[in-house]
Amino acid sequence: MCWRKPRILLNHSWHTLSGSEVAQLLESDTELGLPFNEATNRQRRYGSNELVSREKTSSWRRFLQQFQQPVQYILLVAGTVTALFKEVVDAGVIFAVAVGNALIGFIQEARAENAIAALAEVVTTEATVIRDDEKARISSRELVPGDLIVLATGDRVPADIRLTEAFDLQIDESGLTGESLPVDKTTEPLAPETLLPERTNMAYSGSLVTAGQGRGFVVAIGNQTETGRVAQLMQESTNLMTPLARRIQRFSRTLLYFVLGMAALAFAVGAVRSGYAWVETFKSAVALAVSAVPEGLPAIVTITLAIGVSRMAKRHAIVRKLPAVETLGSTTVICSDKTGTLTKNQMTVQEVYAGGRHYTVSGTGYDFEGAISLNDQMIELNTSPALRDCLLAGLLCNDSHLQQEDGQWEVVGDPTEGALLGAAHKAGLDREVLEEEIPRLDVLPFDSKLQYMATLHQDQSNRVIYAKGSVEALLTHCQFWVNGQGEKAPMDLDAVRQQADDTAGKGLRVLAFAKKPVAPDQETIEPDDLNQGLIFLGLQGMIDPPRPEAIEAVRACKMAGIQVKMITGDHPITAVAIARTIGLGQTATAFTGQELAQMEPQELANAVENTDVFARVAPEQKLRLVEALQAKGEIVAMTGDGVNDAPALSQADIGVAMGMGTEVAKEAADMVLTDNNFASIAAAVEEGRTAYRNIRRAIGFILPISGGESLTILMGTLVSTVLPILPVQVLWVNMVSAIALSLPLAFEPKSERAMQQPPRNPNEPLLSGRLGLRILVISVWNAIATFGTFEWMMRTTGDVDVARTVAINVLVSSEIFYLLSICRLIPSLVANLWGQQKTISYAPAIGIGTLVILQVLFSQWSLMNELFDTAPLSPAQGLFILALGLPVILWALILQQFDPIN
Repeated sequence: MCWRKPRILLNHSWHTLSGSEVAQLLESDTELGLPFNEATNRQRRYGSNELVSREKTSSWRRFLQQFQQPVQYILLVAGTVTALFKEVVDAGVIFAVAVGNALIGFIQEARAENAIAALAEVVTTEATVIRDDEKARISSRELVPGDLIVLATGDRVPADIRLTEAFDLQIDESGLTGESLPVDKTTEPLAPETLLPERTNMAYSGSLVTAGQGRGFVVAIGNQTETGRVAQLMQESTNLMTPLARRIQRFSRTLLYFVLGMAALAFAVGAVRSGYAWVETFKSAVALAVSAVPEGLPAIVTITLAIGVSRMAKRHAIVRKLPAVETLGSTTVICSDKTGTLTKNQMTVQEVYAGGRHYTVSGTGYDFEGAISLNDQMIELNTSPALRDCLLAGLLCNDSHLQQEDGQWEVVGDPTEGALLGAAHKAGLDREVLEEEIPRLDVLPFDSKLQYMATLHQDQSNRVIYAKGSVEALLTHCQFWVNGQGEKAPMDLDAVRQQADDTAGKGLRVLAFAKKPVAPDQETIEPDDLNQGLIFLGLQGMIDPPRPEAIEAVRACKMAGIQVKMITGDHPITAVAIARTIGLGQTATAFTGQELAQMEPQELANAVENTDVFARVAPEQKLRLVEALQAKGEIVAMTGDGVNDAPALSQADIGVAMGMGTEVAKEAADMVLTDNNFASIAAAVEEGRTAYRNIRRAIGFILPISGGESLTILMGTLVSTVLPILPVQVLWVNMVSAIALSLPLAFEPKSERAMQQPPRNPNEPLLSGRLGLRILVISVWNAIATFGTFEWMMRTTGDVDVARTVAINVLVSSEIFYLLSICRLIPSLVANLWGQQKTISYAPAIGIGTLVILQVLFSQWSLMNELFDTAPLSPAQGLFILALGLPVILWALILQQFDPIN
């Protein structure tokens, strides 16, 4: 037989074809599978069944990229010019600062892009394959299109498969589609427009077989699978810059132009006034360029963000990428997945209809805490026989069980059956006791065609069949029900159906329960036994309930001006019900993925703006929704836990994964919530806003130092005097003094108003008008105090080293008093003395103490005198320095009225 290359890459509508048509297109056999030699040929042709990621940037290249920044350009040019003038010490210090900044940037940006590797781990497993009529267990990497695969309970689906046989087959596809429950699989062809979550004749790579058996053909491997398409979307998604990165980039560009202009001005003035003294002219230009660059700013930004990371970790939010701290603080929209994120991912019975009465069930998840009530009154089972029968049927006609892990109850088996066990236990029914009193004799497993499950039991001297299943399947076989008195009576079929519709309309999944007494000698169950004579027991309505803490988190986010939008693969009715519960609007409506696919860009933009709930959404559509929000200028945080969330997590300004989610989601995200608690997002937003406020405060502190130095040097150039401050002395102030004082600002405690203000405008510049005014005023004061001191000391002592040393220390003294005026140390201490409980950070006091020691060494130690051209000072000169630093407090208090930086 001549084997041709099948058209597997050209046909993505496998769900529309019959099993025989699939076999024909793949040139395989429904019984024999592929011949071994053809499988080998196809593996050479199509490659291994694994995901292939794009090539990553090497470490050395990423390190060199750190020098492609305006601040680094200035330092490299300044260092080169200084080296040409054989100022070895000065050049060495400048180059060391440049390399140090590059290392900081490299460490900050060096992150493991392992999302595709995590996807590969998800789909790498073993598979049972039939080749040449022989069954074998092989690595999933060896699978090829056309292979005949056998699936059984517990198997991980190794590739995309078109099912040809399904025996009670159920597959958990929640990681890919967002469905909270396992999907019953069939083999019949489906309509072309059938959405991915509803393609019941397909099994997708990475999903888990939870029940039954099946068989089918591999139709896609590796990157051609639906999981592979998710991986490609992740690679194609734009790696957007964070708001802080955008602001710093704009600021750095502006700073570059300013520094070049100032240096050119200093060179031009120096050249005109100094004649041909080119060396001194260049030194002035270099000194001014170096002084204008806030070398410590990148370090302070990184440290502030790192402290934010530490604080978030204490509140159960692990940040994988430093800029995410500030980004989350400026978030305007949170797009949240539903299952396991806003909800507990634990089915819970909330309503029971039995004997014509409507009961409510309290409690969430599989925990036994909760009760059953009627009209807000707790009930006793001995007074409600119909309710007892309904709960008993759910308890006994059940193949799952609950077990405790780490103090939490978890279901082993089907989540729906776990919910039934939880409801029965809340009513006081003990499964172990009842299984001894009413032992099971036989079982009719759930059948997707029959849509019910049944068990035969021995009840004292009688035998009875209990059944559970869909409302449609069981009601057609019921003519009687158990009424409120526990007696058999004619059933009002229309009333029961109306009750089922009402319960389903609330977003609850509805199951019906029935029983049938049988002959005392019956040993087995057949489907014919349930065709007639069933007695209807009741309905149980269940849902995956929202987390109580998520409700509070949504409320907190709204108070902070943050929109919350639910984007899920679940059913629209269920999504709307959850949305209403968590506070996304009492009249919430949902757009489905099918509706989104038909929208034009403008329609989609309107839908994103006016709607909070999106259901039955495919991965591509999640990504499109995030992009639409970003196009409107929103800063988007996307939360999720499944494979289907990964592209949107990667595209969003910040991706937030749940700790219990897939490794794919975690690797694609910027932040992971270790407690799986949506409420931790609100806490992370608060810490993010605090981090940005501290960064802004640090900028408002550092830039006046650089500004004062630049103006001092420019004034010295204009009056044709010697340089008031040397470049190496400038670097000392910028890298040591400035960091010692600005670093404590990173530890400033959060403000009580952090979550009571709207998000910042994402287009707001790093230097706002009010902050710019503050920087200008303090810079001018620092320049006047520093240059004035230098000139006065030159006139009185005639010693340039002493004059420079005093001038530098006056600048540092001004920094110290300015820090005390903008940090919260003194106000917090005063508030605590008056009995108010305020968080106090002693970091400013430690920073000031450290700096005083360093400045004493800088001025008095002979080695430092040699390296930095300084001179020892007298105690009187020390007091003079402190006195000249005090007036900055007055300026800070005046500016506080216009710009409340602290």
